[in-house]
Amino acid sequence: MDVFEAMGSARAIRYLKPDPVDPELIEKLIWAATRASSPGNSQGWDFVVITDADAKARIGGAVADAMAGIFREPPADADRSVRLMLNGARALAGSLATAPVLVLVCGRMVYPPGNPDEQLVWSACYPAAQNLIVAARALGLGATFTTFQRRAEQVVRGTLGIPDEVRMAALIPIGWPDREHGPVNRKPVEEVIHWDRW
Repeated sequence: MDVFEAMGSARAIRYLKPDPVDPELIEKLIWAATRASSPGNSQGWDFVVITDADAKARIGGAVADAMAGIFREPPADADRSVRLMLNGARALAGSLATAPVLVLVCGRMVYPPGNPDEQLVWSACYPAAQNLIVAARALGLGATFTTFQRRAEQVVRGTLGIPDEVRMAALIPIGWPDREHGPVNRKPVEEVIHWDRW
């Protein structure tokens, strides 16, 4: 698939089939993630791939409990895309335990050497996460970027043995999509581009 087609149709897939995903495909996604740029080519990222049913159940249960009440029923006058997003996010928060794969994108404070800056952790992790999501789309897999791990940080850290000094940037559920990929809904370029000055 052409990279522009993948980017233009990499919808947030929040509904996943329970079918397993071949580990080779997951390794390909991590390969794509590690092709992202990072400050000074520091590559301070790590990826925890979670397929163990008990670990997913503990994390999924903690996230579902923590997110209960956050994603309420959308207002009746909300537009269709807002309703779909809120309903999908609520469904995803309640179904992490059954996602075939969860990938936790982590980062370490490694750059610049001698005086690491936390902001630069995120500037490495988020491009890696985006590469992973675009690669998932190119392979026909469903994925979405979440920060749900922030609501259940202690359970996630304890379940996966994540050291305290490691930052957890994103939790990405991955599987075969149970909804269609399609064009992403974005503002037109002419609304956000500024030539030479604001």
